[in-house]
Amino acid sequence: MLRTPDERFAALPGYGFAPHYLDDLVGADGARMHYLDEGPRDAAATVLALHGNPSWSYLYRHMIPVFTAAGLRVVAPDLIGFGRSDKPADESWHSFERHRGLLRAFVERLDLHDVMLVCQDWGGIFGLTLPMAMPERFSRLLVMNTTLATGSVTEGFRQWRAYSNGLPDLPVGKLLARGKPDMTAAEAAGYDAPFPDVTYKAALRAFPNLVPDGADAPGAAIGREAVEFWRDRWTGQSVMAVGLKDPVLGGEPMRALQRGIRGCPAPIEVAEGGHFLPEWGGPIASAALSAFGLSR
Repeated sequence: MLRTPDERFAALPGYGFAPHYLDDLVGADGARMHYLDEGPRDAAATVLALHGNPSWSYLYRHMIPVFTAAGLRVVAPDLIGFGRSDKPADESWHSFERHRGLLRAFVERLDLHDVMLVCQDWGGIFGLTLPMAMPERFSRLLVMNTTLATGSVTEGFRQWRAYSNGLPDLPVGKLLARGKPDMTAAEAAGYDAPFPDVTYKAALRAFPNLVPDGADAPGAAIGREAVEFWRDRWTGQSVMAVGLKDPVLGGEPMRALQRGIRGCPAPIEVAEGGHFLPEWGGPIASAALSAFGLSR
């Protein structure tokens, strides 16, 4: 297990949040999980903000202040292998089942209720399978540029996977900045902060190959079960936002997902938004609060 030195996270722009840690989650092999926990513990609703690959909770720095200003609690974990969480050096440590199980254990450990699931990328691939396992805990959904992994992948994803597999030392900050041209150099450096060198990037190499590719691939059956849950059994409120410049999970894939979420209205379309849509997230957070009747 590798642990990124704390000094790499000092003075990151827009990220003045206190760190919190759990080091005894079942299934983590002793790895320490970092999370943010902002706002009142007795809030009317709790935001559970889940990131994907290769980002971390830094992705939600624009949205967190909007949610807390409305009196909500915001909990944003870093998946093991990302952010301020510990990082296994072995790529084989990572699996779909393990990460999903860790998120379930995390929600149960913090005993989160009246949860607004906020998710993007892998945050949705894992996160969208959680409410069916604990429906009494989830009441709202804000979903952005993600998918349900059912065993079928697109050609666009195959191209991304091949690109990633060819770059064992993925340039994270450069990748994020390419999708958001007005990102500052200091913000891009915030995405590089968790990874002092290539040895810390095992999760980044593993995750593209964890997307279920085939009906019997690990996670595919869970994804298909989640499709049925969102279509037939979801009773909460939903908001979808779509970054239209995402070449893999943009307009049409997200509209297909929207049609499969019971009661989900037409998506908020962000014309300039890319795959990492929470980077444009302040107005999206405000719109979701308004739609959910949680604005102050």
